[in-house]
Amino acid sequence: MDDLEKAILIMFDESGTVDSELKQKAKDYCDKIKEEQAICSVCIEKLCFSNLVQVQFWCLQTLHEVIRVRYSSMSLDERYLIRKSVFSIACFGGFDDKSTVRVLEGPAFIKNKLAQVLVTLIYFEYPLVWSSVFVDFLSQLSKGAMVIDMFCRVLNALDEELINLDYPRTPEELAVAARVKDAMRQQCVGQIVRAWYDIVSMYRNSDEELCASVLESMRRYISWIDIGLIVNDAFIPLLFELVLVGGLSEQLRGAAAGCLSAVVSKRMDPQSKLPLLQSLQMRRVFGLVAQDSDSDLVSNVAALLTGYAVEVLECFKRLNSEDAKGVSMELLNEVLPSVFYVMQNCELDSTFSIVQFLSGYVATMKTLSPLRETQLLHVGQILEVIRSQIRYDPMYRKNLDILDKIGREEEDRMVEFRKDLFVLLRNVGRVAPDVTQIFIRNSLATAVGSSSNWNVEEVEAALSLFYAFGESINGEAMRTGSGLLGELVPMLLSTRFPCHSNRLVALVYLETVTRYMKFVQENTQYIHMVLAAFLDERGIHHPNVNVSRRASYLFMRVVKLLKLKLVPFIENILQSLQDTVAGFTSMDYTSKELSGSEDGSHIFEAIGLLIGMEDVPPAKQSDYLSSLLTPLCQQVEALLRNATVLTPEEAPQKFANIQQIIVAINSLSKGFSERLVTASRPAIGLMFKQTLDVLLQVLVVFPNVETLRSKVTSFVHRMVDTLGASVFPYLPKALEQLLVDSEPKELVGLLILLNQLICKFNTLFRDILDEVFPAIAGRILNVIPVDALPSGPGSNTEENRELQELQRTLYTFLHVITTHDLSSVFISPKSRSYLQPIMQLLLFTSCKHKDILVRKVCVQIFIRLIRDWCAMPNGEEKVPGFQSFIIENFATNCCLYSLLDNSFEFRDANTLVLFGEIVLAQKVMYEKFGNDFLVHFVSKGFPAAHCPRDLAETYCQKLQGSDIKALKSFYQSLIENLRLQQNGSLVVR
Repeated sequence: MDDLEKAILIMFDESGTVDSELKQKAKDYCDKIKEEQAICSVCIEKLCFSNLVQVQFWCLQTLHEVIRVRYSSMSLDERYLIRKSVFSIACFGGFDDKSTVRVLEGPAFIKNKLAQVLVTLIYFEYPLVWSSVFVDFLSQLSKGAMVIDMFCRVLNALDEELINLDYPRTPEELAVAARVKDAMRQQCVGQIVRAWYDIVSMYRNSDEELCASVLESMRRYISWIDIGLIVNDAFIPLLFELVLVGGLSEQLRGAAAGCLSAVVSKRMDPQSKLPLLQSLQMRRVFGLVAQDSDSDLVSNVAALLTGYAVEVLECFKRLNSEDAKGVSMELLNEVLPSVFYVMQNCELDSTFSIVQFLSGYVATMKTLSPLRETQLLHVGQILEVIRSQIRYDPMYRKNLDILDKIGREEEDRMVEFRKDLFVLLRNVGRVAPDVTQIFIRNSLATAVGSSSNWNVEEVEAALSLFYAFGESINGEAMRTGSGLLGELVPMLLSTRFPCHSNRLVALVYLETVTRYMKFVQENTQYIHMVLAAFLDERGIHHPNVNVSRRASYLFMRVVKLLKLKLVPFIENILQSLQDTVAGFTSMDYTSKELSGSEDGSHIFEAIGLLIGMEDVPPAKQSDYLSSLLTPLCQQVEALLRNATVLTPEEAPQKFANIQQIIVAINSLSKGFSERLVTASRPAIGLMFKQTLDVLLQVLVVFPNVETLRSKVTSFVHRMVDTLGASVFPYLPKALEQLLVDSEPKELVGLLILLNQLICKFNTLFRDILDEVFPAIAGRILNVIPVDALPSGPGSNTEENRELQELQRTLYTFLHVITTHDLSSVFISPKSRSYLQPIMQLLLFTSCKHKDILVRKVCVQIFIRLIRDWCAMPNGEEKVPGFQSFIIENFATNCCLYSLLDNSFEFRDANTLVLFGEIVLAQKVMYEKFGNDFLVHFVSKGFPAAHCPRDLAETYCQKLQGSDIKALKSFYQSLIENLRLQQNGSLVVR
């Protein structure tokens, strides 16, 4: 053993006894040898005399690399040596007569690497240099199985490395592949096909594995060789015989089926394809798929039949003659029963899409009206396929019921997987509505009549089909109960499945009932059944909390839809919900569990919608509401009284209880309109005011509990909508408490509430805003910096994000004030001291804020203030100093200097909107200030920006004219010219 062999063995050592340093040295030594000029000779010699597989692999790998990288620089002699040696080795020879080693006797990975080396030579040399490579190889096949096997490996490697378009190829590789294929078609493909036939015929009884390898190679080539070489009286009967003969190995039979699949999938024009498909007499293999569904043979035959069905369907779509369509449909009708069987019972090839194929077939049915008996039978089978495909696997039953991590993943996967199948179902429902409804009825009937241990998954699938089918029914058909709906919906409503305790079954049942509610809306005799389904253990009283919460939400939707029709049932409904209502506020919740949209509070919204209707007698309405609000308020008052003795362990639970109560009352109030509580039934309004009084105490007793503060704020929002202006007496106290120790996040909530109040009440809200504005302005100006917030690395903290949100909300708040005729609040005696800092903040933001939309809002505020506070030229100043501030600071800094910065990007849509506001601001300043503005802007601003006099004069003309579009267009070109002159170097003051 020489040094190279030792180094190779060390490099490939996997025993763990060789240290990494020695391995690296061995690798470096081998890499150095690779660089030698005679490396190819070294490798060939080792391949002929070394029986160490590591050495053989390294030599073949090195030859592969060297040919790929250095081929163009090799001498003709060196290329000849490699070609002759490698081919000789591949044909079970040696380099010369002294060779003692036969590489073909080695393991498969060595032979595959040898094939790769040969293919690399073919890449560079065939057909121009080495035109006889395939013919030479064919002449060597008589040496027996080893050479035949090697030939197959070379063909496979050629397909993988060069020809097969399933792998990404460079333009150069595509050109070489075309060259190789063209040469092979002209020179040797016929001989290769003949060799395949002869080998399979000769070895089928003695070496089935070799025959399977030959057929596997052949399958790869059928897509681009002349199809007549395979589809003939010799080869096709042989392939079918191999598939059908029972005594042969599954591997060989499966390989033959693979070749037939390649024939079927061959790209051809449909006129030629249809006779080919017809000639195959595919019915011969239909029976094979009914054998053991897990076998490789069945998988291969399944792929053959599905591929055949796809091609026949394609012919039907693309051929126009009646005869051709008739033949296509005949072949399709013949194969479809087997395809349906395959879809439900076999492992399918990943390239075949059940939904895509069936959708294509259903689309053809639209052209066949009315449907024939065969098609109606196929519709039933398609529905069976859909049902089998949408069924959950029973192995996940427990995971899905308790909804652990595995269950959640499986449910998410299934939701996604079902989407296309449900689209297919809806299409089937449109093509054959009667068959679809009968199928669903039978599925439901089977599910209803099943024993208690009947498959949960079957019931869930039957209900899911009915639910999805609802999407294909129009509103009119739903209301009138056309077809079998008049039978199906009552059947659904009266059903109690043995497996109703299962989460998935219960959920899809309730969703389906809700989907068909328009039918009940018209057929009110079923309302009591709907109520039973939602109010008993199938719905709100279901043992699974996820089901009962979802039921609460769906029941609220049902109430919204049926509303007036439920008035006679209110007493019964409230009685049924007593325990749910009581349980909601006393459950052992932690605040984490309260998050999410389905927290169970929808039951209160449903009750509110029921009892908040004007059709409920006033006395009854008061009783109902009082019986709900009084105990809830009493619970809050009791908790508040005991606040001082709360231990740290008790506090989270008590806070969660208060939170739940506020959520419940909030939801309840959604059913009551402002007109009802303020005009027609003020007694109801009084109850809500008393409740508001109680809940505002929560802010006094627990001012620093953020979750409670946010829930109370939310309730105040609600009461603004419900009580209207009668909420005013409660607002000063509420707003004052919401300001106590408020953090930026809480200040955002407060500003949003104030925005709602201003938008709803406009100037009616002036007095209250006058009172609270100073405190709010003082608090916010203490928190927000006058200049920019921190940016850059490390600035993306929670605290900074909250400040940014507060800043944005503040500008919206100031904008809402100015646009609702309330700008006088800024200059009231109590707020006057905050005017200057607010103006400075607005000025800085309008010039420099990185969010263009925020800058736009600030400019709009200034425009509004100029209009509100400034008279026409030479008029009296309403706010002393404001005019000079606008002319000397806002006009020059915002309307000129900030635009000269290159970051002001005219190609951005939002920036153009801001620019439009800035131009409008100049127009408004000229209207209000006249020459005071114009003289300062042109004599102070323009010279600082190095603006030529002629452009300044044109600006004055455009500003004084009436065409604002012309002004905007000119001013943009002016700014762009000024930028070019100074390259954006002017600093905004």
